[in-house]
Amino acid sequence: MRITDMHITPIALGDPPLLNAAGLHAPYALRTIVELVADNGLTGIAEVPGSAAVNTCLERAREVVVGADPFNWNALRAAIAARFPDETPADRGNKPWDQRQVVQVYSAVDVACLDLIGKAVGQPVANLLGGIVRERVPFAAYLFYKHKGAGGELGFGTDPRATGWDAARQEAALDPAGIVAQAKAMIREFGFKSIKLKGGVFEPAAEVAAMRALREAFGPEVPLRLDPNALWKVETAIAAGKELESLLEYYEDPSRGQEAMAAVRKAVKLPLATNMCTTSFADIPGSVRHGSEDIILGDHHYWGGLRASLDLAAICRTFKRGLSMHSNSHAGISLTAMTHLAAAVPNLSYAVDTHYPWQYEDVIKGGRLRFEDGSLAVPQTPGLGVELDRAALARLHANFKRCGLTERNDEIEMQKVSPGWKFAATRW
Repeated sequence: MRITDMHITPIALGDPPLLNAAGLHAPYALRTIVELVADNGLTGIAEVPGSAAVNTCLERAREVVVGADPFNWNALRAAIAARFPDETPADRGNKPWDQRQVVQVYSAVDVACLDLIGKAVGQPVANLLGGIVRERVPFAAYLFYKHKGAGGELGFGTDPRATGWDAARQEAALDPAGIVAQAKAMIREFGFKSIKLKGGVFEPAAEVAAMRALREAFGPEVPLRLDPNALWKVETAIAAGKELESLLEYYEDPSRGQEAMAAVRKAVKLPLATNMCTTSFADIPGSVRHGSEDIILGDHHYWGGLRASLDLAAICRTFKRGLSMHSNSHAGISLTAMTHLAAAVPNLSYAVDTHYPWQYEDVIKGGRLRFEDGSLAVPQTPGLGVELDRAALARLHANFKRCGLTERNDEIEMQKVSPGWKFAATRW
């Protein structure tokens, strides 16, 4: 089997006005869909975060991907690597989202090749990753402070016809009561058994108050997580962490950098998790040396794909780190790839993050994936188990062309509601 073509299609998914440490989500979240066509008529698909820079890298990789054997990942990865300079941990950047590009190329090609291979041999991707150890994968409710609005064409407006979670998703949540109402609506709709709040938006005392309100509303049987996106000074993170010791399942990236995280970890009786201070294999020696976290939240888009994520899982076992997964605004292809990976990793320690409830469009046949009791069933059909809906792909590509966005920039969006607002890597 040989790859004969590679299609790269940028899309834009409607995204509500969600707040985070870097500012405000734009009305559309950018993704890129990659298709690898083989000489036997099969097609493998993948999805990565979208930007003009990522799309340029994918186009550059096309020359070595087309003609390659999808079974020979070692050779294909080496050929891709030879076309780009090495990325370092510093290339991740200071913003809450990972700004590297080449690892996303690895991820896209790896996932699409595994989809091809699975279809060729009649096996689901999870079996190619070592076999299914759990038939259902648990996910967490992912809460955001937000302005009123639905995103997409509506922007800050709302659809009065919406009901259930579709209506709740449009409502503002700017205080503890709003966050609790959001959590109740999301859990009622999807059945999630644990809760994460994206913090780094308001002063730490306000976000601690939100966690107290969630505990009061849901009780100790529902695990809670808070993610300030590395925005807090060490002393602030320690002070807030001491207040949170009886509330949280884990404390995610309260401060920036491995040394700062290690200082917080020593002072606070809480497990620390990260998708910001340890985000690459080059970061692992520092993680071990400093003892910067207890849990690594891997993201196959930024660790180089599903097979590289298995290497991360082995490292976590070796150094006694817990393991789970980070999410971003994504469609069903990424969610399905995450599900296959989570199904095949024996040492998955916690329910997986997902932004998926916040989006309302998708590119896969059959419409959006459906959570049952807070989890997704692992597809048993060959490959990823999802296929592109060509009409939906065309519609979301038209969204991309119409919206005019070429990269994520939450600072610019935030200035629409708070003129002069500037991102700061440390705020409190």
